[in-house]
Amino acid sequence: MEAILNTLNPAQREAVEHIDGAMLILAGAGSGKTKTLTTRLAYLIGEVGIDPASTLTLTFTNKAAAEMRERALKLMPNRVSYPPLLCTFHKFGLLFLKFHIEKLGRSNNFVIIDSDDKKRLLRGIAKELKVDLNLSFIASEISKYKNTLLTPEVVIQKAELPDYKKVARIYEAYQSNIVENNLVDFDDLLMLTYQILESNDDLRRETSERYKYIMVDEYQDTNELQYRLLELLASEHDNLCVVGDDDQSIYGWRGANIRNILEFADTFKNCKTIKLETNYRSTEPILKAANALIEHNSTRLGKTLTSHKGEGPDVKLLHSLDESMEAKAIAHQIHDLIDQGADPDEIAVLYRINALSRSLEEGFSKEGLNFKLIGGMRFYERAEIKDIISYFRVFANPTDDFSLLRIINKPKRGIGKASMEKLQKAAFGTQLPLFVYIKESLEGRQPLVISKKVAGALAKLVEDIEVLRIEIEENLENFITLFEERIKLKDHYASMVDGFDRILNIDEFYGYFRDAVSKNPDLTLDEFLNDISLQSDQDQIEENAVTIMSIHAAKGLEFEHLFVIGMEEEFFPLLGEGCNMEEERRLGYVAITRAKSDLTLCYVDSRFYKGRRKMLDKSRFLGEAGLIQDASLKITKQAAFKKGDLVKHKIFGIGRVQAANKSGKEYKLLINFGGNKKEILSSFVQAV
Repeated sequence: MEAILNTLNPAQREAVEHIDGAMLILAGAGSGKTKTLTTRLAYLIGEVGIDPASTLTLTFTNKAAAEMRERALKLMPNRVSYPPLLCTFHKFGLLFLKFHIEKLGRSNNFVIIDSDDKKRLLRGIAKELKVDLNLSFIASEISKYKNTLLTPEVVIQKAELPDYKKVARIYEAYQSNIVENNLVDFDDLLMLTYQILESNDDLRRETSERYKYIMVDEYQDTNELQYRLLELLASEHDNLCVVGDDDQSIYGWRGANIRNILEFADTFKNCKTIKLETNYRSTEPILKAANALIEHNSTRLGKTLTSHKGEGPDVKLLHSLDESMEAKAIAHQIHDLIDQGADPDEIAVLYRINALSRSLEEGFSKEGLNFKLIGGMRFYERAEIKDIISYFRVFANPTDDFSLLRIINKPKRGIGKASMEKLQKAAFGTQLPLFVYIKESLEGRQPLVISKKVAGALAKLVEDIEVLRIEIEENLENFITLFEERIKLKDHYASMVDGFDRILNIDEFYGYFRDAVSKNPDLTLDEFLNDISLQSDQDQIEENAVTIMSIHAAKGLEFEHLFVIGMEEEFFPLLGEGCNMEEERRLGYVAITRAKSDLTLCYVDSRFYKGRRKMLDKSRFLGEAGLIQDASLKITKQAAFKKGDLVKHKIFGIGRVQAANKSGKEYKLLINFGGNKKEILSSFVQAV
């Protein structure tokens, strides 16, 4: 282990060798946070002798979890009889609920629904309640409520505006529906886990004692619910080590709370803070631009990245007349890079808003440039794939009415809407799951409320389900072949306009399933379904093509050659109501630090957007990053005070700034005066 420790820099080693008590590892971009985290896990288990079962390491994507698990295990060969628990927050929630959801009076054969399933349910409820609101808005609001632990009852009580009152009613009906059908949405995986721990003190204590050493990756991305859950998990020992970067907190729009990392050292007593400021990814000119840009933010803990790689080429600017010329110019430069031997997988183009990808897609296609677009419709959310997954869910659990309703007439079996309504009504009256009622009615044990023709079609479906359920238990390897022979989903999609693409997607899924079975012969269908329910966009990135993606999707990735387009006011940074300039700047910082050695920032004079051509000004970020001198550029000045500064107030005395936010012509400061926190305008205090 000593040889491994010797590969760490002093700050990394200090973090690895810290054992007990809270610790904040403030890890700058490219500073080796994953290496530090995995080495610390290996150190605790392989050197200190901590039982692997006493550790819990949490992150946000399956890809990150798999990489960290592999790296950690390589560092402790032959030292562990079983691997430590290293997974996403939501996978932990799933595992916890499988053991403890009965404490909420629910069965552990619940079904996880994805965003598409959720919208389908909400669509039906909104129609029933005669509410005409955007489904994405409704879904987003309900997600926010769950991640801030607001129950339908509380939301109904607090909602004031008409639209939010409507959402509250839908939330109430939606939650009743999913509980009644034993469904669990993505947010429930954590919300229900929190509710169980918070209301069962013995179980909270037992769970906290079980996981005595907890580590969290990407802590700046945690939301209110995740923070509250971590508090409970660490409540008996405070051995919570979090790794993150406040300068890369870019998910405020989906609930991430930057205060979780900014205030961590104040929340957990005797917290040790270590800064990782040596960057191993980027050259000095790139880091110089990133440091200069982020220095204009006031709400940050503060650190300065230095390059381990040293000098490199200057950051380049690409100025074009419009988006078409921009795409053409970038395509030509990329062609040149590939001709010179550059790997296409090491080339990427990033944008702030998805609408900008259209011109790139068109331009690259015209220039014959092979590319992949990340962040479009997710593979597992395509209709044909969701149909297969719904079939699989029914095979795993025939009482899953939600999935059965999706596939009962796919492929078409002549089961009309009227027949379905009769079956659902009859099943509801007997309190039987729909599949059980159908089976019993075909066997004469329940009334047959449908025609003989429909009954014949359902008899064939029941037979197929029963045969395939047996095949799952006996021969999972041959299961896909039999599934396609009996269900014929490919035939169903072949006649459609985009049938060829859909069949390719189906074949891709079948191949993925077969590969999963071959890699893990003990795999169960239930485990497979749980794993794909937790997939993310970054788990699906392909190879051998130039990448086009949003900056949000690029977080955690790195590229040798990087282009960032849309460096204009209104596009990057976004402007207008609800715009958080500090988060926009953090996005800029993230974009710049994805580059290893070759970075080009692109701006145009005009773009066609929302039906009209718009003349644009260069982004203020170009000036703030020190890349351009232009008197016409808007520069947002840094606050006179930032988090961590000591200040003096004539009444409250000496205090430490915890947050600084713009308020008119000055800043509103959150100041901790010896435990007494006050919000004070900056003009009423002096720096100490």
